[in-house]
Amino acid sequence: MTLQTWWLFVTALFLIAATPGPNMLHVMVQSIHHGTRRSIASMAGLMTANLTCLIASAAGLGALLKASPMLFDALRYAGVAYLVWLGIKAWRAPVGSGDAQAGKPALPSLRAMYATGVGTGFSNPKLIVFATALFPQFIDTSRPFGPQLAILIGTFIVIETFWFVAYALGGRSLAAWLAPANRQRLFNRITGSIFIGFGAALFGSRV
Repeated sequence: MTLQTWWLFVTALFLIAATPGPNMLHVMVQSIHHGTRRSIASMAGLMTANLTCLIASAAGLGALLKASPMLFDALRYAGVAYLVWLGIKAWRAPVGSGDAQAGKPALPSLRAMYATGVGTGFSNPKLIVFATALFPQFIDTSRPFGPQLAILIGTFIVIETFWFVAYALGGRSLAAWLAPANRQRLFNRITGSIFIGFGAALFGSRV
């Protein structure tokens, strides 16, 4: 992998990661509802899914999915169902008055937040397309595989973490504005609709 190829990877990844998608929306929502620190568990889950997909793609799974439409469709439909479920869950999320702690739903465990992050990451249409169609293009088959993969994965972690933190902080800054119940309800409806929209996009995707 040449330096020029690496810079192309950095530029493409930075722009792709910056674009709002299920991962960034999930981080922002978790930060709003549970705080920036607790949202780190969600970030860890998302990153686990991301790295698993990238490593699997580099190992040849991406080519396998391309060669096996039925397998790809099975994974795609599972992702669609999960995103739609997240959308319904967000749409129906309870709201509070903003000035009373009593009656607030119990905070989910860090393990549960991590697991939801993993599921969200695996169902992310952007990740599926990036991992199966784009990521392998940056690996030079005439050069040693291990060092290239390590550089690309390390670069991915840095850039993705940067945007995770940016969205988490942005979400936390919205928490005070979302204190009134009517704004919380509107936010839940919008985020729920967006997740369902991502599910529809994944349903119509072809790699």
